Formats: sequence, C-alpha cells, structure tokens
Amino acid sequence: MKHPRRLFAGVAVLALAASASVVVVRLEHGGSTPGSSAAAVEATPAGELTDAQKAVRKREVDAVLARRSAAVLKGDVKGFLAAVDPKQPQLVARQRTLFTNLRQFAFTSLTYFVGDERLAPAQVARYGPTTFSTRVMMRYQLTGLDAKPVQTDVGYTFVRRGTAWVLVADTAIDETLSPDGHRQPWDFGPVAVARRGKVVVVVDRGEKALGNKIAKASQGAVDGVRRHWPRPWNGAVMVVAMSEPQVLSILWTYGSGSGWTVAAKAVSLYDGDPFTQRQTAPVSSRIVVNPAVRQQLDRDLLVHEMTHVATLRLGARAPLWLVEGIAEYVRTASIEDDPKWTVDPYRKSVRTKYLSSMKVLPGQPEFNASGDRAYGQSWWITSYLEDQLGETKVAALYADLAQHNTTQAAFATILKKHTGKTPAQLVAAAKKFKG
Repeated sequence: MKHPRRLFAGVAVLALAASASVVVVRLEHGGSTPGSSAAAVEATPAGELTDAQKAVRKREVDAVLARRSAAVLKGDVKGFLAAVDPKQPQLVARQRTLFTNLRQFAFTSLTYFVGDERLAPAQVARYGPTTFSTRVMMRYQLTGLDAKPVQTDVGYTFVRRGTAWVLVADTAIDETLSPDGHRQPWDFGPVAVARRGKVVVVVDRGEKALGNKIAKASQGAVDGVRRHWPRPWNGAVMVVAMSEPQVLSILWTYGSGSGWTVAAKAVSLYDGDPFTQRQTAPVSSRIVVNPAVRQQLDRDLLVHEMTHVATLRLGARAPLWLVEGIAEYVRTASIEDDPKWTVDPYRKSVRTKYLSSMKVLPGQPEFNASGDRAYGQSWWITSYLEDQLGETKVAALYADLAQHNTTQAAFATILKKHTGKTPAQLVAAAKKFKG
C-alpha cells in the first residue's frame, strides 16, 4: 500500500535552505585582573574612555571570558558562574542552565572574546558609569560535526565592581546583534541530546525518546543522501528539534505565494563574524526543525535538508533552482530506492500543473510567487539533467557553479560547458522531458 504522506513529502513544506547562519547564545566568565589599570577604567564614565582605557577594559573582560570557556571544557560550574551577578537569581539560573546544556556537547575548542561595544543607555542608567555592553564572539568547534571552528555573537552587559567585571545582563542588547546569528540550541532552556552514528539530535529535556526516534530517521536520511550525492560527505549532522519557536532563525512563513510553510531549514555557520561572512562558503550547518512538525518528522524531509548540508561546503553561489532541485532529486530518488514506494503522483502533478508555465530557470522571484511551483519546476529540471548527464556530472556542474557563478555571463558559460545548453535551451528541453 502506498504511503500518501511519502508520495508528496515536503513540496509545500520544505525549508528554504538557502544558507542562513544560525543560532547561538553565549557565555562569560567571572573575576577580573586587579591593579591600577582597573582603577583607571573604573574612574572614567562610560563613553568617555580613552583608547588606552578601552584596551585595558577589553583585556580584562577577555580574561573573564577565557575563564568561562575554560570552565565549560573542564566541567567547572562554579568557575562558569563566578562572574554572574549573584544579586540576580534568574540570571544565575539561566546561566546555570546554559552551562548544563553546553556540557552535553563535545567541544574540540571553545573561546569567547570581546567583539565591538554596543551603546545601551538604559543599561548605563540602571548599572552606572562603568557599564559595558558588548557583542561577545563565541568561536567553537563541535567534535565530529564541524570541520573547523565556527563563530557567532551574543550580547552581554558587564559592570565593574571593585576589582571584578560582573555579568549583569545576557539578553539586553540582543536587538543589536546579527538577526539570525546569535542563538544556538543550548540557549533555549534545558535540552537533551541523542546520538546515532555521526548524527546528533537536540530536543527538550525529558524528550529523549523523541530524540532517539529522530536520530534513527536521520541516520536513514544520511544513507539516502550518500547513495545519490556522489561527492564525499561523512554524514555528520546536527538536527535541532525543540519546542521553542524562536529556535528557527527566520519566520515560519517566507515569500508571498503558496508552499512557504517552513518545516525545516538547513542553517549555515561561518568561520567569521556572522555580520560579514554571508557571501563566503559556510563551514558547517545545522538542520533546525519547525516545532509544529517535529513530532511527525520523517526521513523524506530530512533527506532534502541533509542534501543541503552535504553540498554546502562546495560554495554559496549555486543558483537557487539547482540548490533546491538537487535536494528534491535526492529526496525523491531516495524514496524510490524502495520498490514499495513511488513518487509518481508528484511527478504527474508537476508535469500537468507547472511545466506549461515555466519560462525561466526558477529564481527568487519565482520561489516567492509560488513555492510549490518553483520547487516542482526545479526538481523537474534537475531530474532532466540527471537523466541526461548522470549524478556524477550533475554534481560537477553544481560544484562549478557553487564556486564560480559570479555573473550572468559566468553562469551561462558554466552551464554551456557542462550541459551544452543555454539557460533558455535548458528550460525548453526540460519542458519536453517526460520524467
């Protein structure tokens, strides 16, 4: 018996997996460096420091942050909380939860350091002239998941008390941070972590059974991707399936047409400041699941998103139609690996509903106008290319475009080199393809 949900899985609900950056909240440590330089900082009202005094302040706060990162790696909760204002029990509780969450992840490396100052008059009015609000950069590498360190930002407010810098706020300047680059799963209440092979799944505390279920489906999805994506990929991936709505870094709906309910999203992470790194190739990613669908999450949707994870390190310049077309091709091919399943209803729907109106290779305007139609057309074009060239040559086309697609002329040249066709000729040939 055919499984109707698998036949159509994801067309209307597939995530926009164009890379975003993602999720993270970070931490700071206690204590400070005593001495006359500290007195010089303390004696001068905030906003009137000399460059030399700012340099002293940065060194001292960096030392606090270094102790906090060391405490995470050592499992020293007392050291981690040493710099947190003891007069604020809710802040202490949040930071304790953060520490507990972080300890469930294996860090190859973890450092925090002062980024750039953020003016926060309300914080100065509340805590006094030594108040220092700043972006804090979290640079870390998760063992087995990240090929090299990734970086994100968090907003913290410190105050000088005696010879120590004290953390007094951990959310007060969030609105000044990169909009989708400063929340990680460990920042949203207590979590549980499930593992299966190289797959790591993050769920709410008390939901380990759900985590294990998703981990099993995720491992099956990894196997499906590796069967149909011929480039090397080790299958290491994190899936975040938590109940907190803010865990996804974009709105649940995107664009103005149908088919834009975001069920999941492949969120990219970068080797630098999340404000400035978007045009470089990401170095790692996470799959973040819409809380509304996490209980029903299945392998088909995961295959689509994991294809984005497998392809992301090739570069960020592949055209949207090919990015989504490859992901849909791998998803449907994986379904039909099992002779008991078919995507024929999807194939028929795309052929009869969307091909006649296809005039260009779908780009952002087409995806915005109708997600269902753009995904279907992109899948059809990619399936045509796979039929004509084979999976290995289509992967070579993807890699070339991902790295060198800088102008319309460059795109046309690369497409011609790999397919022998212009964009218009490819559209015409795909429309004649029987599927």
